[in-house]
Amino acid sequence: MKKPLFFIASACVTIYILFALSPSVYAMHIMEGFLPWQWALVWWLLFLPFFLVGMRNVARLMRQRPEVKLLLALATAFTFVLSALKIPSVTGSSSHPTGTGLGALLFGPFVMTVIGTAVLLFQALLLAHGGVTTLGANAFSMAVVGPLVAYVLFSLCKKFGVSTRVSVFLAAMMADLATYVMTSIQLALAFPDATSGVWGAFLKFASIFAVTQIPLAITEGLLTVVVWNFLHTYSKRELTILQQKGATIE
Repeated sequence: MKKPLFFIASACVTIYILFALSPSVYAMHIMEGFLPWQWALVWWLLFLPFFLVGMRNVARLMRQRPEVKLLLALATAFTFVLSALKIPSVTGSSSHPTGTGLGALLFGPFVMTVIGTAVLLFQALLLAHGGVTTLGANAFSMAVVGPLVAYVLFSLCKKFGVSTRVSVFLAAMMADLATYVMTSIQLALAFPDATSGVWGAFLKFASIFAVTQIPLAITEGLLTVVVWNFLHTYSKRELTILQQKGATIE
């Protein structure tokens, strides 16, 4: 398994160097100090219960199945690299993939909450991508809503007999789109339009990201399918361990 994982990690680093080291722009991560403190606090309070449950799940996973540590690291690297890519959008903003779908399918949505939060904190502190005061809001959209959507959608697809590849694609794509929709809702609630209120503000914020985010979501879905197939070819032992434990939903 080590050589295939090294190959994926090398590819991720290459992509990051080529695309992520770009001039700073306003991104889908809500930047530091942008939200009023009341809304920043609300999203922190909504996010923390999911994070605490996720911490407990990660601790149990590491205690019971330490063999999957490398796979967990891969899911973290996948999320970090994809969510660090900043693709310029309109009006000085930018869009990016999230990478949370893969980890949600492998380990469940709550473990992915911890992974996503760690990625967002690292980016806020070292890459000026997002912020600490807005970490609760960013984590709720990318590390809570996105993984939950991926997990539930994948489960429904499998229940109705949809093929695994199509299920993975839809789960990863909708996790990305759900994140951007949630971010638009967060911004609309904090900054309602003077004439059309929250709904009008939501349409404005959502339209900013839609031009680039929809193609990115489709691309992320396809990339997740490729990685999923790769893991099922070269990491069957670790995936079997997860399946026996019930940490993965296939």
